[in-house]
Amino acid sequence: MEELKSVYSKEELVAHAVELLKKLIAIPSFSKDEYNTSVEIENFFKKHHIPAKRFKNNIWAVNKNFDVLKPSILLNTHHDTVRPNKAYTLDPFLPVEQNGKLYGLGSNDAGASLVSMAQVFLHFYEKEDLKYNLVIALTAEEEISGFDGIEALFPQLPDIGLAIVGEPTQMNLAIAEKGLLVIDGEMKGTPSHAAHPNDDNSIVKCMEDLQHILNFRFPKVSDYLGEVKVTLSGIHAGVQHNVVPEACTFTLDVRVTDEYSNQEAFEIIQSQMKSSLTARSFRLNSSKIEMDHPFVQAGLEIGRTTYGSPTSSDQAIIPCTSVKIGPGDSRRSHTADEYIYIKEIEEGIEIYIRILEKVL
Repeated sequence: MEELKSVYSKEELVAHAVELLKKLIAIPSFSKDEYNTSVEIENFFKKHHIPAKRFKNNIWAVNKNFDVLKPSILLNTHHDTVRPNKAYTLDPFLPVEQNGKLYGLGSNDAGASLVSMAQVFLHFYEKEDLKYNLVIALTAEEEISGFDGIEALFPQLPDIGLAIVGEPTQMNLAIAEKGLLVIDGEMKGTPSHAAHPNDDNSIVKCMEDLQHILNFRFPKVSDYLGEVKVTLSGIHAGVQHNVVPEACTFTLDVRVTDEYSNQEAFEIIQSQMKSSLTARSFRLNSSKIEMDHPFVQAGLEIGRTTYGSPTSSDQAIIPCTSVKIGPGDSRRSHTADEYIYIKEIEEGIEIYIRILEKVL
């Protein structure tokens, strides 16, 4: 890790990060129940004499030399977690440091991003003559795409020109992210006794309809994210063996690229199917940042790579240009015995700072 010019040494920044992450792991913070971790985050800022503001379970702050005439860059990640995977062998709320790893629920998603961003904010907090203000928002309800997280907080923040969203990306830049569209469908038929002929079997008709949409290819393919992906994630019909049901219901999980809005994707799917379809929401659209953006170019200059992310995050509901980058590996998220390497936190702090020093 390179020497970082700061009121804190690199060793202090890493030590602060690990200490805070251990505290957060030990506090259950399931979505909509994040108050106790929000208090711990408030205490962290108080300890470092940084005035922080609260909105519901969201904690945010601005740099010491904040200037309303300057645009702002936002550091954002979440402190809520999913519930522990049933295959856990360790106590998910007991932070265990072993063989260079820190185990615990939320350590990888997105605790490591949170504590790294907190140290980065400390590093820049008192600096003068920055081209941009720096704002940090550590927010709630990301795991459920809730309405009381960053979406509710955003209108209270200063004017944000760029949001840096902390999620496990191995500190490479996710310059695009697929949107999420969940569709509930129903195919109607004629109910009957199974012993008699029935050419209007709802299950058979539904299977044909589903096979068609699963084989369908959207015309436009994204340079960043590839094809729109439609997955059948649930199906239900019938209550007993000798009755042909009146209806067959199903759920489609659609990962939408930057080539389409969720509304456009829904309309295309509806045009291809005979079933009755209902979208649960159109909120979680795809996002992207251009390759020539200064933040992306700064990342490339220090050897980071870019990619398109198939997983969703709060980027979907942040109404400004955003990029996703953070320590850890998304393949560990929501798994049993979740962990983060201490080295990944150290590298995360360094890389965030090196990129931002080129931009700020």
